[in-house]
Amino acid sequence: MAENSRGGSLAFGQVVIGPPGSGKTSYCHAMRDFLGRLGRRVAVVNLDPANEALPGPCALDIAELVTLADVMGSLGLGPNGGLLYCMEYLAANADWLRERLRALRGHYVLFDCPGQVELYTHHQALKDVFGQLAKWNFRLAAVHLVDSHYCTDPGKFISVLCTSLSTMLHVELPHVNVLSKMDLIEQYGKLAFNLDYYTEVLDLSYLVDHLASDPFFRNFRRLNEKLVEVIEDYSLVSFVPLNVQDKQSMRQVVQAVDKANGYSFGDQEQRSLEALMSAAVGADFHFSSTLAVQEKYVQSQDKAVEEEVMDL
Repeated sequence: MAENSRGGSLAFGQVVIGPPGSGKTSYCHAMRDFLGRLGRRVAVVNLDPANEALPGPCALDIAELVTLADVMGSLGLGPNGGLLYCMEYLAANADWLRERLRALRGHYVLFDCPGQVELYTHHQALKDVFGQLAKWNFRLAAVHLVDSHYCTDPGKFISVLCTSLSTMLHVELPHVNVLSKMDLIEQYGKLAFNLDYYTEVLDLSYLVDHLASDPFFRNFRRLNEKLVEVIEDYSLVSFVPLNVQDKQSMRQVVQAVDKANGYSFGDQEQRSLEALMSAAVGADFHFSSTLAVQEKYVQSQDKAVEEEVMDL
């Protein structure tokens, strides 16, 4: 923590959000280990009442206050309604959270949040919790994880862009969108365009044209055109690719988040980062090959087209 101009302490951290299965919990623990090697004191806070199988220790667990299983059993709610109730209960018991967070003074905090999408697009409870954290001098960035396999389906990718934009506008925090599980991208199938097309969210009219080649989506061309117009008019959404097993990939995300929430590097951390990255070059420093993977896809597709032309 750092001292602000009013004499109170500032704390920095991330709220890790995204749909179920996007890798939020794995990200939190990988990021804790990575930042720990840089010299930061990092604490993971689990705010997901449905997360019963944590891969590592947490400094604070919402299960001490409420669990989804208890809510469903006592109130007869389903998993979606129960999760919304849990977040409303957390917001109503903000003093409990504040008291527990006092023990984490001096730590960089990673908040592992639930995966229910409506919590970040229109429901108010978790947004209120984030607002309380800001009042308690937490300087947070929202890290929104999206599984990279959505890039292989143009229709799903447009849906992801709409969800990401809606989340950014509703949560109202400095925001970093992340394409997770990039190490598995080869298993998801071929991409229609280069990877930077998806990370930088370039001219989406090409995506609409690609969708129109499918007879099913051809009937919805006008709708897709209007959706991408909204996305491009705001011009807010872009992505950072992430493979949690790769140090260079993690470094890129850290730099994006530190820029978003205002965290400033100290000299010692910068030296630790340089030492860590120099060691990574001789070890598992393979994330730079991600673009090569996509180039391979494009080359293989081009080669197949050439062969078809030669056969004709």
